[in-house]
Amino acid sequence: MTRKQKRLAVIAGGMSFILAAVLLVMFAFSQSVAYFYMPADLAKTPVAPETRIRLGGLVGAGSVVRGAGSTVEFTVTDGSANAVKVRYTGILPDLFREGQGVVTEGMFAAGTNVFTADTVLAKHDETYMPKEVADKLKQQGLWQEGQGQGQGQSQQNPGQGQEAKATP
Repeated sequence: MTRKQKRLAVIAGGMSFILAAVLLVMFAFSQSVAYFYMPADLAKTPVAPETRIRLGGLVGAGSVVRGAGSTVEFTVTDGSANAVKVRYTGILPDLFREGQGVVTEGMFAAGTNVFTADTVLAKHDETYMPKEVADKLKQQGLWQEGQGQGQGQSQQNPGQGQEAKATP
């Protein structure tokens, strides 16, 4: 082999190695990607059973039903008429309650319209809303920036954080 042929062989080998690495990374990402949906999105475009997704919205009022063991069923709604029934087995976050923002991750089982979640995330304070959920709710006019601010402040100590001034 001439010097030029050796150089071409090394370049071709390097390019094929890089291509194989890129294909493996793309395959790995395609297996771990969970697309985000709201109940209205699922009403418009149903997902195939056994497809892993994230479902976000608000926990429906009066929808939390505790079953046997640690199984809980509830609905996730986006404020419209659309709601998705969710079944979760496990310990729910402490801040999980009706009317709060939630993101669940899991899939629809074949032949059913119940979303089986393996992960439930609840909002962590009175001002936080997951970005995807907040964006969708803002589009529908159901959530405004700053909603919930001040709700968690204690009314028992209205002067908390202020210095006491001595009077002469």
